[in-house]
Amino acid sequence: MSNRSEHLRIVRKAQKKIPWISQVIEKADVALDLSPSIEFVDRSSGGSQCHYCKGSRLLCGKSSCPLLARIYAYLRTKPLFEGEEISGSTPPGVFVGRIGYPYVYAGPMVPPIFGDTEVMDLPEFWFGKSMSEILDLRFKMVRGSFRVDVKKPEGSGRMLDETRELTLLSSPTDTHLVLASKPHHTFLLGSQEQPMGPSAKIKKMDVGSSGKTDRRIEKAYYDSDLKAADAVRNLYGEKVPVSKIQRAFSMGVFGVRDQRKLVPTRWSITAVDSLLSQHMMHEIRDFPAINEYRLYESTYLDNRFEILMMPEAWKYESMEAWYPGTIWNPTVSQIFMLSDWEPYHGRASYAGMGGCYYAARLAVNEKLQAEKRQAAVLVLREAHPDYIMPVGVWQVRENVRNALKGSPLIFNRMGDVTARIKERLDIDLKVWIAHSQLLRDGLTQTKITNFS
Repeated sequence: MSNRSEHLRIVRKAQKKIPWISQVIEKADVALDLSPSIEFVDRSSGGSQCHYCKGSRLLCGKSSCPLLARIYAYLRTKPLFEGEEISGSTPPGVFVGRIGYPYVYAGPMVPPIFGDTEVMDLPEFWFGKSMSEILDLRFKMVRGSFRVDVKKPEGSGRMLDETRELTLLSSPTDTHLVLASKPHHTFLLGSQEQPMGPSAKIKKMDVGSSGKTDRRIEKAYYDSDLKAADAVRNLYGEKVPVSKIQRAFSMGVFGVRDQRKLVPTRWSITAVDSLLSQHMMHEIRDFPAINEYRLYESTYLDNRFEILMMPEAWKYESMEAWYPGTIWNPTVSQIFMLSDWEPYHGRASYAGMGGCYYAARLAVNEKLQAEKRQAAVLVLREAHPDYIMPVGVWQVRENVRNALKGSPLIFNRMGDVTARIKERLDIDLKVWIAHSQLLRDGLTQTKITNFS
């Protein structure tokens, strides 16, 4: 089979699996990167499925996640919105669900607050906030919803048009919702998206004109010949925050006009992270490798990160370790670990650990591209018990970004690097090595005495 025929086969297969992102899949490496595998293999001894499922795949066979149910039960005791109308300044925020795809619920998120609410839907500015501060920001917003066919974003009604126009704004705008009922006393928590407040179906929606238009996003929206992938890359190059690009992407703002589709928020987050980092990797592979071992560190929300850059050609691995009592590891005694990696030419399947893999990859590629260097990169994450509930993959992206803003620890020998990691992380170094492709490679490429 010719290279072109194989390329087309891979692209068609990926488009069949994930039709919601067909415009982005134009290259075989992107198709392989985003196409989810049907099987999820638990590589941990005696492994729980919770840390792979993260409440989204229901691998345990139950109709809903029992771990999230405990959190929901607690949150239902909190005082919530009691009326059937809500007025306030949307950040702007929008949400597109995935249940029932392609017929899903979408709509704006509105708090009962007027003024500058932009930070409520801008996770790039949340780093350093406590768990309670983040939840307070998010749970103040009501998710208004209406049913929509994701394949027909154009001409689907005034509410969809106005919700989509919110993603063109750069500042909050006053919004009034008349709801079909009081907001449901349930919240949305997931491993990918930010926490979401209570929801209710919308009967009527009025959006004011107080918000300012982001001319960069507006230009991409009105360019009916601009492909979605190009729009995402252009906006990122123009310094539009990743979260705003993801929000607009989910509402079908980008792409050739008659091919535009809504994309569930959960999927749009990973899609944009993957697309941008893939694009950077094509450039990074042409840069010279770094000359030393670099170790960057960050701790936030009881998540410890160690990011190791090694003086080699591009490779990437991300690893997570969940302590007993954390949200995705309900056991009382075992630490569960999972990892995914890719060699120089990239992955051949979707990363089983999900969006965290792509969020961290984007952050490390930003650093390498800025320096015009390449490296083999290993991201180690320990999630400790005070990380009591998921807040979204933004936490991973911003934790890694925070680490890479600082000056790294510089080492000449791999043995010195592993000694530092051993000091910083609680899990025995031998356990990390046993689960890590890149650490094992480092061991075989260096004298074994360096690790004594």
